[in-house]
Amino acid sequence: MPSLIAGMKMIFLRLNAEWPCVEVCPVCKSSRYLNPDMRFLINPECYHKMCESCVDRIFSSGPANCPVAGCHRTLRKNRFRKQTFEDIGVEREVDIRRRVMSILNRREEEFDSKRAWDDFLEQREEIIANLVHGTDVAKTEADLQKYAQENMNSIRANRALEAQEASSFQEQQTQEQELARIRREEARQEYENERREVIAGREDYLARLAAGKPGDAATIARESHKVLLKKSSARRSEEDRIRQKQAALRSSELKKLGQAATTADRAGPADTGLIKGLKKIKTPEPEKAYDPFGGFVPNKRDYYTLRDHYPSSYLDPIRQDTRMQAGGYDLREYYSRTLLEAFAGLGCFIDEEVSKRDATSTLANTKPVATEGAAMAAVSSSKVAT
Repeated sequence: MPSLIAGMKMIFLRLNAEWPCVEVCPVCKSSRYLNPDMRFLINPECYHKMCESCVDRIFSSGPANCPVAGCHRTLRKNRFRKQTFEDIGVEREVDIRRRVMSILNRREEEFDSKRAWDDFLEQREEIIANLVHGTDVAKTEADLQKYAQENMNSIRANRALEAQEASSFQEQQTQEQELARIRREEARQEYENERREVIAGREDYLARLAAGKPGDAATIARESHKVLLKKSSARRSEEDRIRQKQAALRSSELKKLGQAATTADRAGPADTGLIKGLKKIKTPEPEKAYDPFGGFVPNKRDYYTLRDHYPSSYLDPIRQDTRMQAGGYDLREYYSRTLLEAFAGLGCFIDEEVSKRDATSTLANTKPVATEGAAMAAVSSSKVAT
């Protein structure tokens, strides 16, 4: 009897020790100790854990309030998911960090300096810490929503760029794994080829020894060794050539991947109300209409306008004469040439040209003393010679 009581006490002590570790649904009070197949789900709105049967029973008909006492959050069934981390605090922090970083997803190349980029990272961590610890949550959420509305285009562009980089990285990893498999296969094939060549060389060596004379053993051995060396060197050179070609192909593919991951076009203000230090975005000027004459307008003059008809007793009979018009003669050409000759001098300023001409002639007539002395000496020497 005392042993039975001692055994019962041990069982109760063990249950009391294990009971705090057993998950219990706060709604139906069911525990995993009695039902090991229970699945617990959480909702990111309040992170209260409840069993899957309670979720189906309460939220199948539509949104409803959280059944946990003291929580009045409205929950939806499609938001429930399985818990990833054992600690609910870690789970909540990871979700907050993921949401904030999806909104504040600026990249380092968008900032003017490394200091501005570091300030942005520090500011983002401060926002995450405020949301995790419940400091100025309303103001922080309002700032995030305002930033998301004002910079929707840049957020979408950075998300697309991140998805493209992730896809490129996955493709690169797949290619590296495939290349590693090919290298292993080539190494195995190379080992098999070498083994076959060695066996074939030995068989050929033995056959030649059996068919030759007793004194030819050393010569046959040298010749067999030379044949094996030539085959191995030729095989190695071919393998080196193939490896170099594969390396060149890999480098070209990496260059293409690097060029494909270009920075997407980001629209939006250079400096937002939340983030400082961004580069100023220069909007390119719209292309002007093509001008085949390069700004020159035909039949346009600075001092006159050409008309189709000028009254003249001399030109009027010519206008009516079909013999003059039959050869393609056009009076507009005569009008244009005459007016051009009449107004050609209006762009010339005689006073300025005369002053420049006088200044140039004065400089030309002023000769250095050495030049005049050399000229006089040349004249005197010519007289003496005559």
